[in-house]
Amino acid sequence: MRIHMVLAQAFSYPEAGLLAELEEGLSGTGKSPARAKLESFVKKIGELSLAEWEELATRTLDLSPAAAPYIGFQIWGESYQRGEFMSKMNRALLEAGVDPEGELPDHIVPVLRYLAVTDQLVLELAENFARALKRMIAILREKDKSNPYLDLFEAALEVSPQVPGQEMAG
Repeated sequence: MRIHMVLAQAFSYPEAGLLAELEEGLSGTGKSPARAKLESFVKKIGELSLAEWEELATRTLDLSPAAAPYIGFQIWGESYQRGEFMSKMNRALLEAGVDPEGELPDHIVPVLRYLAVTDQLVLELAENFARALKRMIAILREKDKSNPYLDLFEAALEVSPQVPGQEMAG
C-alpha cells in the first residue's frame, strides 16, 4: 500500500527536496506496473529544474480545469452529487486520520492517502476512481502527449481499488 503515499507525494506541489523524497519512496515499493510508471515520471521530472517542474505542475494540475485532479468533479461536475460525494469523503478522511492539507476531499492527493490507510472504502470512490482517472488521462493526452504527469496518472490508475464483480471498463 505504500505506493499510494508515494503517488500522493508526487501529485503534491513541487518543492525543494521532493524529487529526493520520491526517489527514496520508490525504493520502498515493490515491483509493479504502477512503480514502473512512477519511476518514469520521476526520471522525466529529474531532468527539469524546480522552476520548470513548478510551472509544469501548475499548468497540468491547476490551470487545466477539464483535467482537474478531482475525482468527484470528473464524474459529476459541479453538481449536488459531487457535493454529496465530497461530504462522504470528508467524513471518511476524518475517520481514517487523513489530513486533506487544504485540498478538497475529492482531490487526488488526499484520496491516494486515504487509499493507503484504509480497506473500508467509500463505495462511490471505489466505483468511480478508475473512471475519473481515465478521463483525466484522456484529456491530458489530447492536450500534451509528452507531459510527464501522464505517467503519474497512469500509475494511479494501476492502483485503483477494484469493486468486487466489476471489471475495469475502458
